[in-house]
Amino acid sequence: MDGHFLIAFSASVLAAIVTTAGIFVIRNFEEWGKRNSTYFACFAAGVLISVSFLHLIPKSLELNAEAPVYLLAGYLFMHFFNRFITAFVCDRPTTAEYAIGLVPMLGIGFHSFVDGVIYSITFTVSIFTGVLAAIGMVLHEFPEGIVTYVLLIRAGFSERWAFLLAFTAAALTTPLGTLTSYPFISQIDDSLLGALLAVSAGALVYVGATHLLPIAEREPRKYSLVALTGGIVVAIGIVFGAR
Repeated sequence: MDGHFLIAFSASVLAAIVTTAGIFVIRNFEEWGKRNSTYFACFAAGVLISVSFLHLIPKSLELNAEAPVYLLAGYLFMHFFNRFITAFVCDRPTTAEYAIGLVPMLGIGFHSFVDGVIYSITFTVSIFTGVLAAIGMVLHEFPEGIVTYVLLIRAGFSERWAFLLAFTAAALTTPLGTLTSYPFISQIDDSLLGALLAVSAGALVYVGATHLLPIAEREPRKYSLVALTGGIVVAIGIVFGAR
């Protein structure tokens, strides 16, 4: 088996382990997580929006001149998915809040899958390039797992379902992206990668700006602005620290 693939897959598994660790940590402090879910939403919004504008969108434009089209497509897909979930899944009192967890879960899941694809590409270029990319990408996995789980709990899912959905969307998708893409790595050119990054960015901008920030506006908390700023600062550190 190709040595570069083994290293790339090991990096994606490490990312999944870090994400799962975040889920386990917040699960053991669930009541605390529920009380502070607004802060997590603000923090997540800061991270997702900042990473999208500072890294994903500029990088997608470098790789694909049509990136704005895919950016819009990713945003609109999430919008229509949210409308579908609200109209056909969350139409009863017992499921009315499910969209709060399901929509961010989908956006994070797609982004994590693309992360796995990026591991395949960067480690194929060289081990050094892959390691540099992995440093920045693994750093955001821990809060990603926490945010996904907390939002699912907030949406009304049971602990078991929240754990399974968060693990599948935020953790399992990364090695799955590596496994799925590696056999076709020679066919994934810069243009296709740019399109995938743009779709991912559009989805994450929707999740952050349209789905998470309104939670903070509906439920103002004393330190919500601090949490949002913290997310922005962490994202800046991830983006510029990995350069």
